[in-house]
Amino acid sequence: MLPFENASCFQAGIGISANIFLLLFRIFTSLLDHKRRPADMITCHLAFVHIMMLFTLLFLMSPDLFESLNLQNDLKCKTFIYLSRVTRGLSICTTCLLSLFQAITISPSTSQLSRLKRKFTNSMVRIFFIFWSLSLSFSSNLIFYIVAVSNETQSSLLNFSKYCSLSPTSTIMTLVFFTLTMSRDVSFGGVMLLSSAYMVTLLIRHQRQAQHLHSTSLFPRLSPEKKATQTILLLVSFFVIMYWVDLILSSYSTLLWEYGPVILGVQSLVTNVYPTVSPLVLISSDKRIKNIFQQRL
Repeated sequence: MLPFENASCFQAGIGISANIFLLLFRIFTSLLDHKRRPADMITCHLAFVHIMMLFTLLFLMSPDLFESLNLQNDLKCKTFIYLSRVTRGLSICTTCLLSLFQAITISPSTSQLSRLKRKFTNSMVRIFFIFWSLSLSFSSNLIFYIVAVSNETQSSLLNFSKYCSLSPTSTIMTLVFFTLTMSRDVSFGGVMLLSSAYMVTLLIRHQRQAQHLHSTSLFPRLSPEKKATQTILLLVSFFVIMYWVDLILSSYSTLLWEYGPVILGVQSLVTNVYPTVSPLVLISSDKRIKNIFQQRL
């Protein structure tokens, strides 16, 4: 298990550092510009959620960090695993919102979507409140069923980590919360895919128009909106792949009621991939960050 622990800690360290940099940069940029950009607000929220997500996974995967907290193991298990599920749901919701807002941003001014941009800007705080309410509610059952691993071997428990386990739950409660969680994931995932398909359609249309208008240009330049759209599409594609891999591993372990050390380590790495890679992609595609580094050099 030690190689997986080291890999997870290294991965989480990179992700936390990148998300903190992205969060602080977007906050300072917004304060200096005296403008409230919805895209920056969504990105800041996503970075904050990923920082929480990586910290919870870091404590769950590192025995030294877990034991360093002077609290009861049962309380620590309930807190960290509950937060890991809550932040996972928030990551889905916020990525969906980022994709939807980008689709609205690049939509033609004559379309119905473009009229929603102002409403999005004015309702951003309320949207975040709804996301938090949904995520906190849909994972609330874990507070009652997560327990600390005792010294006695209990085959009825499903181990989540070295210290934390899930006790058997009633069939009705399991079905209720599974249905709620899957409904949320399918709904937001569907909106994410629809908005991505819409953006791809617009990009193809714009590309054809550009080729027709600038047929003599061998290297047509991409507009900032198109670059941002391509970045969001990359994030969405990466998120969907990692989500399905994580879902398959979780379903396999839950059905067999067994989390082996290898599966637990692999799932931790898979879960960490998106919150680690997403800030790096957003940082590398941010023109403002590139300009600052070019001026310094």
